Amino acid sequence: MIFATLEHILTHISFSVISIVIMIHVMTLLGHEIVGLRNSSEKGMIATFFSIIGLLVSRWISLGHFPLSNLYESLIFLSCSFSIIHIIPKIGNHKNDLSIITTPSTIFTQGFATSGLSTEMHQSAILVPALQSQWLMMHVTMMLLSYAALLCGSLLSVALLVILFRKNIDIFCLIKPVEMKNWNENVFKKTSFLSFRNYYKYQLTQRLDYWSYRIISLGFIFLTIGILCGAVWANEAWGSYWNWDPKETWAFITWIIFAIYLHIRTNQSLQTTDSALAASIGFLIIWICYFGINLLGIGLHSYGSFTLTSN
Repeated sequence: MIFATLEHILTHISFSVISIVIMIHVMTLLGHEIVGLRNSSEKGMIATFFSIIGLLVSRWISLGHFPLSNLYESLIFLSCSFSIIHIIPKIGNHKNDLSIITTPSTIFTQGFATSGLSTEMHQSAILVPALQSQWLMMHVTMMLLSYAALLCGSLLSVALLVILFRKNIDIFCLIKPVEMKNWNENVFKKTSFLSFRNYYKYQLTQRLDYWSYRIISLGFIFLTIGILCGAVWANEAWGSYWNWDPKETWAFITWIIFAIYLHIRTNQSLQTTDSALAASIGFLIIWICYFGINLLGIGLHSYGSFTLTSN
């Protein structure tokens, strides 16, 4: 009872804080950027991260196993993964260009988990024999971290494509007032207005491409580790490393798509748009792998269809 109450409180705290962070981001985009508000949004994301961690830990203690056995728990962990990715640039003192992606993703996944699923789906049932393994934590954690990273990187690639293909996009709507002040007035004197627009567009696309590549590379590593762990687990549970189960098949397709993305990045003759298109396709494939297979309720990974989902 105590853990259930604590989980309820932490769920509402994290959801409320992330909602406030979203409002701060909207205010920043619509008006002048205020340093105090920006710092508050960063602190809010950190508070959200620790609230979700507390939620998972309390559920772990009360259930006696790592909370990754159904759709509700996996969505909460996915939300936590988005907040982790949000914090990564702060560790290296980099400018956080990911917040426009990670913050809405965090509130969307957590909002769907807490409000979009029925109350019955929030309850964890007794683990089926196949899930009663030490590989549960390793395999599912790696898979969900990879989903979060690959989704964020893919969304950055989608944004990159939108900017590249929309010729009439108002690039100045993406420039924050503080950034505008940092530009030297001589830029306007010595260069034409069109040249300045093209230069800023180039700078913006380079930043999007930079973060997209690095986040997807990280996600690809997690995905590879997750698939390998899953193969070992499958051999223990079912006596075979690979069964061409629908979930396994789509995980393999996801791996192939992002392997193609990374291969394109190593080829100097191919353009940035080629890799961005591959990542955009990967965005759809991830959702089919993570969500679509569970909706159909087919294969060895269904565990009761939409009610109990392992990864």
